[in-house]
Amino acid sequence: MPYGLYMSAEGVEAQSRRLDVIANNLANIETVGFKRELAILQAREAEAIEEGLDTVDSGSINQIGGGIMLSETKTDFSQGPLKKTNNPKDVAVKGEGFFLVSKGDETLLTRAGNFDINSLGELVTQQGYQVLSESGTPIVISREGGPWQITGSGELQQGGLSQALALVEPESLGDLIKMGENLFKPLAEPQSIPPGRRSVAPGHLEMSTAEPTTEMIAMIEASRILEANVNMMKTQDQMLGELINKLMSS
Repeated sequence: MPYGLYMSAEGVEAQSRRLDVIANNLANIETVGFKRELAILQAREAEAIEEGLDTVDSGSINQIGGGIMLSETKTDFSQGPLKKTNNPKDVAVKGEGFFLVSKGDETLLTRAGNFDINSLGELVTQQGYQVLSESGTPIVISREGGPWQITGSGELQQGGLSQALALVEPESLGDLIKMGENLFKPLAEPQSIPPGRRSVAPGHLEMSTAEPTTEMIAMIEASRILEANVNMMKTQDQMLGELINKLMSS
C-alpha cells in the first residue's frame, strides 16, 4: 500500500473512533451524573521507527511520520451543573467524592444521585442497587419512622436516628474503570471523605458534563477531518490506478 494511502486510512480510523466517543457523549446529555469522555489523539511515528528499524534523525522518508491514532479515552470528572428538583430522594455530591453502591458482590462508585426506595425501604439507584452507609450497610428508611431528610453533610435523619451516606474518593481518578450504568470500579480501596469535606445538595441532581454545543462542534470537526481523509484516499487510489494503466500501456 502506498504510504500516503496508509496514513489517510489511519486518519479515517482515528476520527471514526473519535466520532463514537462523541456520539456516546451526545446520547448521555440528559443522563444524571454522566461524565463525558475525551478522545485523545496522538501523532504516530512511522512503522519502521516504532519497530526499531529506523531512527527519527536518519533523514529517510520515515521522518514524515505515521499519521495519527486514538491513543486512549479519558473521563472528564469535573463537577456537572446542579439541577434543583425538590425531590427528597435526589441528592448531588458537591465537589469531590462519590456515592458507594452495592451491585451483587461488588462495591462500586457513582455520582448519580437520583435515588429511589425499594419494597424493603432501602435507598437504591435507578437500577435497584443498594446505596451504602459509611459502615458499609444499606441505607434503610423506615415506613413507621415518620418524616425523613438528607442533610447537607450527607446524613439521612429520621426519628432522631442518623445514617451517614458513604461518601468516598479513590486514590486517583485514573484508577477508576467505567462499568456502565454510571458506575465506576476503583482499582484500589477508596477512602472515606472526612467530615469537614462532606458536602451534598439535597433535592438536587448533578447533571451530565456533556454539553450539546461543545459535542456538536467536535462532531462536525471530526466528520470533516474524516471526510478529508476519505477524499485523500480516493485521490491517491485514482492516481495509483492511472499510473498502473500508463505502465501497462507503455
